Amino acid sequence: MAANSAYLSHPFKTSVISSSLAIAMGLSLAPQAMADDSELANIERLEVHGQQTENRNTLGSAENLLKGQGVDFSEAGGVSALPILNGMMGDRIKVLVDGADITASCANQMNPPLSYISANQITTAEVIAGVSPVSAGGDNIAGVIKVSSLNPKFGESDSIEWNSGNISTGYRSVSDTLLLGTNATVASKNISLSYQGAYEDANSYKDGNGDKVIDTLYRAQNHALTAAWRDETQEVAIKLTHQNIPFQGFANQYMDMTDNKSYGALARYQLKLDDDGEFSAQFNWHGVKHEMGFFTPEKTGKMPMNTEGDDYSYKLHWRLPIGDDSTLLIGQEFYSYQLDDVWPAVPGTMMAPNDYININDGERRRAAVYGEWQQDLSSSWRLSAGVRFEYVTTNTGEVQAYSDMPMMGMPNMDAAAAQAFNEMDRERNDDLIDATLLARYQLSANQQLEFGLARKNRAPNLYERYSWGRGTMATTMIGWYGDGNGYVGNPDLKPETAHTLSAAYKYNGDSWQVSTTAWYTTVTDYIDAEVIGSFNRTSSADGKRNILQFTNLDANLYGARFNALYQFAETSTGKWQVLGKVNVTRGERDEGNEPLYQIKPLQTELALQHQLGNWENSLSWQWVATKDRVDDRRLENETDSYSLLNLNSSMKWQDLTVTFAVNNLFDSYYELPLGGVSVAEFKADNTNGFNQIAGAGRSFELSASYAF
Repeated sequence: MAANSAYLSHPFKTSVISSSLAIAMGLSLAPQAMADDSELANIERLEVHGQQTENRNTLGSAENLLKGQGVDFSEAGGVSALPILNGMMGDRIKVLVDGADITASCANQMNPPLSYISANQITTAEVIAGVSPVSAGGDNIAGVIKVSSLNPKFGESDSIEWNSGNISTGYRSVSDTLLLGTNATVASKNISLSYQGAYEDANSYKDGNGDKVIDTLYRAQNHALTAAWRDETQEVAIKLTHQNIPFQGFANQYMDMTDNKSYGALARYQLKLDDDGEFSAQFNWHGVKHEMGFFTPEKTGKMPMNTEGDDYSYKLHWRLPIGDDSTLLIGQEFYSYQLDDVWPAVPGTMMAPNDYININDGERRRAAVYGEWQQDLSSSWRLSAGVRFEYVTTNTGEVQAYSDMPMMGMPNMDAAAAQAFNEMDRERNDDLIDATLLARYQLSANQQLEFGLARKNRAPNLYERYSWGRGTMATTMIGWYGDGNGYVGNPDLKPETAHTLSAAYKYNGDSWQVSTTAWYTTVTDYIDAEVIGSFNRTSSADGKRNILQFTNLDANLYGARFNALYQFAETSTGKWQVLGKVNVTRGERDEGNEPLYQIKPLQTELALQHQLGNWENSLSWQWVATKDRVDDRRLENETDSYSLLNLNSSMKWQDLTVTFAVNNLFDSYYELPLGGVSVAEFKADNTNGFNQIAGAGRSFELSASYAF
């Protein structure tokens, strides 16, 4: 965008970045994020954890980009992993794609928000863990991830001309993956038209022993068209999106994705007000038709499940300067989500004669208002305080089981559960009040202290409240944890309320960059699960799984991060740096100090980085400790410690960039601490019980990108 319209970047981006500095967890110290002393003196220019200054044509899922920015993931399908911040995953994190709030329309969350955008489409990514400002988004307790591809580029001429374009391709040997990406823009000084596309096709990958990790194959494509117009004071942008995933294996679920088609539309208006104020309005719609079943001999079965979901929302935001040192942010937002989840009957089986109606005309609506005040108390002190109120209402219609008759002479648990569910009042209303206080103290031009305190809330999702089935088959279709267990909803769940305290220190010198952060979160009415039954489809004790019902309890999560980057040489051979990271997270229930599910053990990274002109190299060693604190309720597996060595080299020559990488250089075998169990392997051979999913073995990866 031309300089005379720089203010037309998102009106709250600068304010959100500056506020979130007070609590950004695990600040990224990637080489491209280094700032000089003049930038360090300007607090608002400092980059928060995960802020992408340049997307270096990364291909594949958004996961591949965000992992490098400190986000963990709960493994699932190839493009559908669920992000984890501060030990919490899924809906506890607010994920915004171009500002739009997209809901996972699946009982297993196979289509989470980040699955709808590819890495090569992302121009910026902001990760605000823990104490996120109220202006960044509500209905979350773990933090906010904001990824954006809506960044219209304008030219200098009065007529529409070619502006820029890029085409990329890549290959990964471990899964025989082919990746393609492209973007193109034509523009004048007032009009911008662009296209972004991505395609990915992968077979099931192999582990460090050379064995296939079955049911991990997938294919996905994303497309986006953007049109924008601007003048001296305003900008209008319209974006249309489409995704098609014809198949995606989920090794840690009983079902696979057999189709996922989505369409979306976004309209954004931005206006510069008098006295440097700004106003923005955004309207979003996203609809998806999602099907689950079986498509590969690597995991067979016969059971269709069809889901349709629609998200509608609008946002009205104002940024109003009050004097030279104070800013007021105010906003009003509305979100409406509709869901239908039906499992068609399968004639000739026990899954007949009726369709199983899991969620019937489900509704989840949120109305929100917020106010956020930012004040520069002095050249060293900056404060930000905000309050956000949301009114959340959920409801759903009547449901039905496959059959109302007894099953093989046994009581029909699902039929009885459906009758009880239909007789109850299903509407629920929740009041959510978020409050944040952020403080930043600039010790010197290159040192900062940051403090944050927040109360955050999240209301239950539709599956947590309204999944009503009680039979083994019905319950095992519910749950996004990859643990092989079955889940039952609870209409009387209360919203989660988290109180988080955090402190951070950052130092940026000529040779050293250091950041360290410690945080503590206590959650009242944390939505966990209690065991209400069990089942075993084998004659071995290793085949046992639990049936759990969502319930509220209290929990505590805490942790610390330490990052350091040291430039130890800059000679004719290039610039040499060492990067070190340490991350520890703990989570436990109040009662009995039992470990929470899927908390990653201690992890470290040490990398040697080299840059000579446009040639960049990295050799990194990652180590993850033994996972021995596990959730017994979910029968979570322990995992052994492991280390991986990864090599990466990138060369840019004029408009061509070529990258070569070898991941897991020594072809080590390891199990994914956050991967869950391999249901696919259990279905193929249940004599060994539910084993943890193995990580990928050695992979040779090559990619090339050409700008034109």
